[in-house]
Amino acid sequence: MAKAIGADRLGDFYTNGKVRKRREWRGLADTMYDYSRWLFIMLTLGKFIIKPRNVKAMFRYRWMANYLAVPMMVDRHTQGLRQEYLRIAHIEQDLVVEDVAKLLDSLFRGDRRIGNDKEFSKKVVLVDENEMTAVMMGFPTLKGLSRETVSSYIPVLLNQKAACHYIDVAQEFGLAGDVCPMPEMEAGVSIDDDAPVLGACAIQCNTTCDGSLLGNGVISKRLELEDGIPCFQLAAPLRHREDDVQEYAAQEIRNAIAFIEKHTGEKWDWKYYFECAKRVNFSTAQRLSWLEMSKTDYPQVFGSNLALYTETNYMAICGKVPAFVKADKKISALAERAFRAKKRAAREYRHRAIVWGVQSHFYMDFLVWLLNCWGIVPLTDMLSMVSTKVIAEEDTPENREQAYYDMAWLTENMIMRNRTHGGYKVLLDELWEFCEQFNADMVILWEHMSCKALDGLHGQFEEMSRARGIHLVWVGHDLFDPRVISRQGVRDQVNNYMRTVFREEPIDPSLEILPDEDSW
Repeated sequence: MAKAIGADRLGDFYTNGKVRKRREWRGLADTMYDYSRWLFIMLTLGKFIIKPRNVKAMFRYRWMANYLAVPMMVDRHTQGLRQEYLRIAHIEQDLVVEDVAKLLDSLFRGDRRIGNDKEFSKKVVLVDENEMTAVMMGFPTLKGLSRETVSSYIPVLLNQKAACHYIDVAQEFGLAGDVCPMPEMEAGVSIDDDAPVLGACAIQCNTTCDGSLLGNGVISKRLELEDGIPCFQLAAPLRHREDDVQEYAAQEIRNAIAFIEKHTGEKWDWKYYFECAKRVNFSTAQRLSWLEMSKTDYPQVFGSNLALYTETNYMAICGKVPAFVKADKKISALAERAFRAKKRAAREYRHRAIVWGVQSHFYMDFLVWLLNCWGIVPLTDMLSMVSTKVIAEEDTPENREQAYYDMAWLTENMIMRNRTHGGYKVLLDELWEFCEQFNADMVILWEHMSCKALDGLHGQFEEMSRARGIHLVWVGHDLFDPRVISRQGVRDQVNNYMRTVFREEPIDPSLEILPDEDSW
């Protein structure tokens, strides 16, 4: 019976003050597999922390304490999963964990306060967390490293309260309190002198909103004026679907590459670029095949696994790490096997949902919760619906010129930016097209209180959903700040809709209200 999906009441694992009182029993084979992956994560963390410089970093940087919760985060993302679904989740999560450990190790190696490896630092280009790393696809000897990813983005996936201190620091410094908490936290880390200092130069991008530009302004001034690290502002066009802006976008890529060459002394390598381009195309093809499965009654790669893995593979990796191609192949093989057998990831599927908007990062396992508590299948989300374009991958004179336009396209269509810029069509109209393609009967629409691009279209979302007969569930939140709307506050908005509108009872009542407000 323990092998059966839903054999455990998942909410019973939660106790006040911590996440779990015991591990989930999934049957012998799956439990042993899950435990082996837990050991792998502990080994990865152990290999990381055994280095003296990384121990030093644990005591130097406030946000490093959050990484103690890595095993817990993986547990939250694998709740209720069995067989192929469990293995797909671990392939994705384990590779992301390993890649982040390497990123941290590299940052601390070059950090002037920790490892102070000056020769290594000369080979580092700092990249904005919200930026496509396509401009690094032709520099095999350089390291494109993101400080914001490890100090801001990942900590809130591990600990819901990780951002609070830095948000307060930024506001005490005089920054506006109604700006998006993500760039505000990033600025707060810089203001608090809590970011590693290294690199020959830095690339920033006008990514998602005015808040991001504000945060980048604070960070770049500290880098340039105090740390002596020159910054390039990559200004991608806002009307990214228009043909008349593409030449300008390509020229911005050329300028960024020239800036990197100038400050590192390295030259662009076309052979390496096209190797990366082939891997980008392969990952795009796999992602499209997973989305095609999700249009059927038997979706296989969806929810938080698709979301977090896509964000890492598409934007941060961008073809530069061959291990992600191997992972894509394994995921596709497992997904196809489960699809042929007409398997499902949960005991009951009641609704098919598109998840839209800027998702709350202090509650990333919300998508797993939707499936297990209410039987809502989160088929895909806004941040996973990125570029589906095949880029040039053969080294020819014509393709070398086309490559600048391809890199510009990738930059313009980075995660979230491709929906919050480009006009109402990409944010509003295409949502309903996806609902039709995926046969979705509902939309879970994140309403990020500080995201003015989305909030300004509230009425139009309502009007169009009514016209199409699609249920629209608004989920208010403040992205990185759980003090505004808590985890349970997020869940209650769905609970209330499902009970009052659909008149349904939860599949797993133990998940409806969880005592996890004080847990990591």
